[in-house]
Amino acid sequence: MRSELKISFEEDRLVVPDRPVIPYIEGDGIGTDIWRASARVIDHAVASCWQGDRQITWKEVLAGEKAFNQTGQWLPQETIDAFQEYRVGIKGPLTTPVGEGIRSLNVALRHRLDLYACVRPVRYFTGVPSPVKEPQKVDMVVFRENTEDVYAGLELESGKDETKRLMDHLSSEYGWHIRPDSGIGIKPISKSGSDRLIKSAIEYAIAHQRRSVTLVHKGNIQKFTEGAFRKWGYQLAKEAYPDRTVTWEELDGAALPEDKILIKDTIADIFFQQALTRPGDFEVIATMNLNGDYISDALAAQVGGVGMAPGANINYEKGYALFEATHGTAPKYAGLDKVNPSSLILSGAMMLDHMGWSEAARRIESGLEKAFISKRVTYDLARLMDCAEEVSCSAFAELVCGYMA
Repeated sequence: MRSELKISFEEDRLVVPDRPVIPYIEGDGIGTDIWRASARVIDHAVASCWQGDRQITWKEVLAGEKAFNQTGQWLPQETIDAFQEYRVGIKGPLTTPVGEGIRSLNVALRHRLDLYACVRPVRYFTGVPSPVKEPQKVDMVVFRENTEDVYAGLELESGKDETKRLMDHLSSEYGWHIRPDSGIGIKPISKSGSDRLIKSAIEYAIAHQRRSVTLVHKGNIQKFTEGAFRKWGYQLAKEAYPDRTVTWEELDGAALPEDKILIKDTIADIFFQQALTRPGDFEVIATMNLNGDYISDALAAQVGGVGMAPGANINYEKGYALFEATHGTAPKYAGLDKVNPSSLILSGAMMLDHMGWSEAARRIESGLEKAFISKRVTYDLARLMDCAEEVSCSAFAELVCGYMA
């Protein structure tokens, strides 16, 4: 493949040719349906903006059940190599092998590519049914640390000899008395991992004219892990962005200056309450792995569910990015051309934004919103709307293409 077709990373920014090769994983279960629909929408948006002067060349790579059936491996090395070579990719949902193989294919991809920032924008589209009264007030971007915390998988099973040895050591060295029938998990939170995640959140806020970054943590209880995340976040803002950030204490009751971003924090359980009662108070969220998992799904529920939630896993330092549907494989619907492709379509719009092709991203969002307003939607939305017409996954994609401005 000619080098000019590859996205490169120079001087801390992506360099995107007019016809980049972008690897994709179709996905398991409903992946085939939603990928076909999403690719149709993405290609139409690009074509409608640039009339052939720009075009994505799609390159399929394998992971999940399709990979296992063809190669005997759940995540072939060739797939990792392709994402490293072409830098930007997209994927459908992947199944997690039960009782064998990789703990989680999604987690494995994030770790092996060091995609440390899980980025989840959550916003409302007019016409989408929601369980809350004012979903239009939800407009947040969650930055979730992707490589540490309990998701690092540092666990020992209850009843094993190695588990008993660790408990004996913890008892003798630290006086920690743990019930002997316990399983044990270790929760690492590093300064370096926290800093690069929080830096990404602050720089996103600066680039996108967001007014605040909120550090969400449980530092009142977990003082040396989540409490440290909070402390390091304030330190980073003060040392690296002194001219662009300010805290409540520094404001001392004054209004937030137009050229400043407010750095603040909140306890995780309080955040869930305030996200319901005062969602307008939050714009960019920076948090750790487990908190971010809960938070991003809970926020998605406010704007219509995970079927409406896009996501990306990004290494901003090396230029690697993998965009993905944020829901599961729903195998009972596989091949029925039935499910909502919006999560993957919106992840494709995120990808286009990341590539600097924002005109096409805005057309996708416009087409989606007009489709929702028309009430010609897939079954998950139709059953919640009055007087809606249920359409198939592929028909919905065609509607979106037709509605693009």
